Amino acid sequence: MKYVDEYRGSEYVSNLTEKLQTLSSRKVRIMEVCGTHTMSIFKHGIRRMLPEQVQLISGPGCPVCVTPSGVIDAFVELAGRPEVVITTFGDMIRVPGTGASLMEARAAGADVNIVYSPMDALELAEQKPDKLVVFLSVGFETTTPTISATILEAARRKIENFCIFPANKTMPPPLKALIQDPELQVDGLLCPGHVSIINGSESYRFLVEDHNIACVVAGFEPTDILLSIIALVKQVQENRPAVENCYSRVVTPEGNVKARKIVETVFEPVDSEWRGLGTIEASGLTLREEYGRFDVTRRLEIQIVPSSEPKGCLCGNILKGISQPPDCPIFGNRCTPGSPVGPCMVSSEGTCAAWHRYGDLS
Repeated sequence: MKYVDEYRGSEYVSNLTEKLQTLSSRKVRIMEVCGTHTMSIFKHGIRRMLPEQVQLISGPGCPVCVTPSGVIDAFVELAGRPEVVITTFGDMIRVPGTGASLMEARAAGADVNIVYSPMDALELAEQKPDKLVVFLSVGFETTTPTISATILEAARRKIENFCIFPANKTMPPPLKALIQDPELQVDGLLCPGHVSIINGSESYRFLVEDHNIACVVAGFEPTDILLSIIALVKQVQENRPAVENCYSRVVTPEGNVKARKIVETVFEPVDSEWRGLGTIEASGLTLREEYGRFDVTRRLEIQIVPSSEPKGCLCGNILKGISQPPDCPIFGNRCTPGSPVGPCMVSSEGTCAAWHRYGDLS
């Protein structure tokens, strides 16, 4: 396939793997902070190609996974209201809360719909004027601009029976929290490709200047990832942390300024709770006051009740990178893709789902 096969050539991959073997003279711990990177690394057997001195650690790069169980419970409770129609991206529907999932709520009669765009939810609201159509707004910077544009369109068209449940998060704040966590020691970050399209590669500059961490923005094909790992290893070996962009065919230093401006028009930063990481300052987004009528938590006065993790589930530690799926006592037995206990087993970007599907490739 044009523009894809050239990034998967076996000869080129072999050359890059050999180069890594000659480069690695000390242990280097690298965290990938993108769920799509995690899945690609497992799918293509990247871990198996690396020398033993280079260790990959999966981080909190899955927006579904980092959504706290208390928020999931609020989603399910909202779905049970007869006047409400829930719309959501597909991954969220199977994530279990402390009592049930949205899929179970739908089986019990709730009106829960999978959509491919928040604009689909807006169109549904126009078709059902007697219902309150709610879009579960979960995602990082990649999806937030389209959600912002949908809010602006709802305001323009005066569609007042459309709301979102704001649960969006931003990536730079948790990266700062992770590298300051004494439980996690990493030498470099494989920075997310999709998020970087919006934020730009320069959004990671503070990690280099303030925290001396090597950063490389990576694409998602095998050669993209291997080239980025080589760049990180070189930075660490030579003690010259920098922000390198190995995905320049898509990512620019400044990112998508127009998309960020749309987001800033609609949303403002707010402290937000992350599963496994706790509450992180200014890491979430809430609607600005002028668009507050589109926030279902304000309209219906919804309160998020704190809740605990399922017994035995280590999703929190896995998202922090201090545990791996096989460390979890319920991984592969009580927790499987067919019967998930934690979100990391549900999402297509979840570490447990990747590990279960492709096996331990380390």
